[in-house]
Amino acid sequence: MKSRVTYFWKVIIISFTILGVLLSINQLFFLGLFGFNPMREAYLYFLLALFVPQIFIFRPLIKKEEIVQELAWYDILCIICTFAIPIYFGLQAESIILEGWEFNAPLFATILAVLYWILILEALRRVSGWVLTSICFLFSLYPLVAGMIPITFLSGQQFDFLGTARSHAFSQSSLLGIPFQTVGDLLIGFLIFGVVIVHTGGGDFFFSMANSLLGKTRGGAAKVSVMGSAFFGMLSGSAISNTVTTGAMTIPSMKRAGYSKEYSAAVEATASTGGTITPPIMGSAAFIMASFLAVPYMDIAVAAAIPAFLYFLAVFFQVDGYAAKNNLKGLQKAELPSFKKTLKEGWFFIFALILMVYFLMILNSEVQSAYYASLSLIALSMISKKTRLNKKKVVEMFTDMGRTISDIGTIIAAVGLIVGGLSITGVSYSFSRELIALVGDNVILILIAAAITSFILGMGMTVSAVYVFLAVIVAPALVGMGMDPIASHLFVLYFATVSYITPPVALAVYSASGIAKSNPIKSGFIAVRLGIVTFLIPFVMIFNPEIIGRGDLMDILLAVSTAIVGIFMIASALEGYMIGSGVISSMVLRMVLTLGGLALFVPGIYTDIIGIGILVIVFLTNRKLNSAPIELTTNESKMN
Repeated sequence: MKSRVTYFWKVIIISFTILGVLLSINQLFFLGLFGFNPMREAYLYFLLALFVPQIFIFRPLIKKEEIVQELAWYDILCIICTFAIPIYFGLQAESIILEGWEFNAPLFATILAVLYWILILEALRRVSGWVLTSICFLFSLYPLVAGMIPITFLSGQQFDFLGTARSHAFSQSSLLGIPFQTVGDLLIGFLIFGVVIVHTGGGDFFFSMANSLLGKTRGGAAKVSVMGSAFFGMLSGSAISNTVTTGAMTIPSMKRAGYSKEYSAAVEATASTGGTITPPIMGSAAFIMASFLAVPYMDIAVAAAIPAFLYFLAVFFQVDGYAAKNNLKGLQKAELPSFKKTLKEGWFFIFALILMVYFLMILNSEVQSAYYASLSLIALSMISKKTRLNKKKVVEMFTDMGRTISDIGTIIAAVGLIVGGLSITGVSYSFSRELIALVGDNVILILIAAAITSFILGMGMTVSAVYVFLAVIVAPALVGMGMDPIASHLFVLYFATVSYITPPVALAVYSASGIAKSNPIKSGFIAVRLGIVTFLIPFVMIFNPEIIGRGDLMDILLAVSTAIVGIFMIASALEGYMIGSGVISSMVLRMVLTLGGLALFVPGIYTDIIGIGILVIVFLTNRKLNSAPIELTTNESKMN
């Protein structure tokens, strides 16, 4: 049967997407094309009008109806309403602000506010399912009962139903709050860049580059997966799409090289998840974080760089140890692409990334950087016939662009309902204050509570939604206790991502297991081991901010150096193999090695000395144990 996205609807999608991109460029570059220069609130309403309706084109009422010949009447009605209502709000933006519509809007506008509230939740349900929708719905209703809550820090100003609807639609704290402001001001450009680099062949280029660099090393197939997924993930910002896209190539290759199907799925899922916390393009939550903290996005990217490096280093050490233990060879030279040829054919992808980083770091033009990088990439891709955009590729690119922006934009706009429900009642401000009073000076207690909450919420919510929720109620408490602001917010972000690889949910693992035909639970536990840094680094960030580049250069270098050694020790203990020392058969040595590695994460010269001392002792002891059988055999042969 034909796809529900027929030629007519594809034209609508592409038209809306192009208009949305032009609207964004006009606003962010201050062009004022044709004298059109909307105020910020109107601009955000118009973005909603152009991208939310696309959800009802791409996503059916019921998932099993995704392949049908045409859209149903109710889909078309939703498309019309989600386009017309925010257009009306955008045209009335000045009146909304000057006349205070969030408190006293005309009856007609109030009715539209109620209807749009319902439509946004339905769009969210079609994108992400019932769990996140139910959470957003319940929190959006919180103002109706806030005054009746007997618990002091959960009690706040109460609103009636129509007042709540007006606040969600017309205030700058809910649908048009910080999360969606981030989409309009910053995120949309990076989403465009991610789509452009994929459709011009960037994914294939980076995968070939990883193959040419690491494919011939022992266990090369897994190392290619790690490096390729890191490249692709830091551009796409999505763990699931990264897993599915690169996993189709890497998982079969790993299985052919001798890795078990469970291990292959775990490696891909772990590497793909790491891509979402890897600069320069991280997940959408990182951009929202920059807005919450009122700092340049580049500050977030720089802070996340070292932890991301440590994350992938831990995975590398473990896949190398697995390959050494199981005597897995690298790929044959005939299977590998030429590094020089690969670089010659795709150098402009690296150039585009360098250009974007130049705009971010040197020119401090983060809002416009992704657009310049995208434009340069499109222009340079026309040099090669292999990457040149033709009519078909352009159509696919804008269709994918519309799907990506509409999906993420809708999720983030709907998540704004959570922020709105908590902020308009005043609960978001009192909660963190009361939380500090409750735990006193016990930082560990609040960190553990935040980690567990992030993990549990991550089972049913997107990383962006979890981050936004906890950035409102928990991160301010950490900052209030004297913790570094960026470290506090990254703590929440990291633990929100672990649900991608942690059973029982582990969405990235399930995606990879579907390709590998492995047991997802077994793959999930392997993925937890491979991604162990995700569980350790957040705590290190809080107590040792130098690990995110906050401090003097020498302190940063010392923190990074000891962390690298600590990662090596923990990874070696988990995999049961240490480079230069061989297989670690003794569980006692593995436990001691783990403790030594953890000691190196604790700030202080004494813990560093203890950690290094344990490394030397275990290294030499294990090496002696591994050589003993060989010496015995040699002596026996002499006696004979």
